[in-house]
Amino acid sequence: MSIQILQYEFLGPIKLSEWGPPMDRVVYIIFSKNKDVFNMIHVAESDKTEAGDFFKKNDQFKCWMSYAGKEENLYLSIYPMWESSQPERNQLVKKIITRYKPVCNEVNEDSQNIPTTTAQTIEPEPEPEPEQD
Repeated sequence: MSIQILQYEFLGPIKLSEWGPPMDRVVYIIFSKNKDVFNMIHVAESDKTEAGDFFKKNDQFKCWMSYAGKEENLYLSIYPMWESSQPERNQLVKKIITRYKPVCNEVNEDSQNIPTTTAQTIEPEPEPEPEQD
């Protein structure tokens, strides 16, 4: 089974609970399934992993669960990019986020490798010198 996202053919979706390592370089999408509808809730990229708890340890796992209700409603699709670099995978992730706006990406969308003005140190105004008589 496969699913078309933009012009890319993603494998799956399969139940997240059925996934097992290893996983090579991929862009992955997490869906919540409600009746027969798959709702895209998160998209990200991964380098090679052997970790069986890779998805459960994801920073956004709680967000996924809040939309899916229970783990059996979470589904995974992957787009293998075996010879890719992280910037190449991130480029596809950003395209998908821009087009589909997955709910669990909105929190981190601006903080992924993009410097922000709030992260810069702002020098405080110097105290005025006391006037001398």
